[in-house]
Amino acid sequence: MNFKEGEVLYFNKPLKWTSFALVAKVRYHISRKIKVKKIKVGHAGTLDPLATGVMIICTGKATKRIEEFQYHTKEYIATIRLGATTPSYDLEKEIDATYPTEHITREMVEKTLQDFIGSIEQIPPVFSACKIDGKRAYDLARAGQDVELKPKTLVIDEIELLSCELPIIKIRVVCSKGTYIRSVARDIGVALHTGAYLENLRRTQVGEARIEDALSIPKAVGILLSAPCTVEDDNGNEIVVEPMAVPQDFMLNEKADIKPFDER
Repeated sequence: MNFKEGEVLYFNKPLKWTSFALVAKVRYHISRKIKVKKIKVGHAGTLDPLATGVMIICTGKATKRIEEFQYHTKEYIATIRLGATTPSYDLEKEIDATYPTEHITREMVEKTLQDFIGSIEQIPPVFSACKIDGKRAYDLARAGQDVELKPKTLVIDEIELLSCELPIIKIRVVCSKGTYIRSVARDIGVALHTGAYLENLRRTQVGEARIEDALSIPKAVGILLSAPCTVEDDNGNEIVVEPMAVPQDFMLNEKADIKPFDER
């Protein structure tokens, strides 16, 4: 591996981690590995703290490819609860209203989902990273300010009902860059004349990067520490960095080295 020349890494982001926290963790371990104070590390698409799944992280010169990866089609598996709403459209905030669901049938859900396929207009959640006059929408919302976001045009290529155990539904969504699945959940509720919010979200694919190919944090850090890599010395000569010791049980402990982050 040559992290300065550029590597493209697939990670399985843990629950409650921010995208920033994951990048910071990777940057820390790479810097420690190759003994440098600074190295470029960036991600190719944010995931909410309450979402898990595929995140592409680029290092060194490969950070120039981030925009390329951002435009890749994404696939999500979402669990949605009908009959209630929250201000954040997910579990970050408490339920603020409840609605009847007795009128909803599986057939209604299937028919409604088909209306979301294609080019649609979507208003992002106020608790999101969208910027208003240079400020993040979630910062304004948390400060109690009124937030008004403009609708964005996006594309949903596929939407499939995986299970329907009312008031819980599980769907698979294949969509374009910029799609907020939380907003999809809200809009499904509106279309069904009820409320809805996101209970669980997992990004299973970004372009050709699949969840099966993504590394958990313990396994990724173990690989980063133990794999040989090359760096340049002060004279521009390539030298091999020897593997670092990894605790024997580190790779087996899926919760090792994981700390929750609550901020978006």
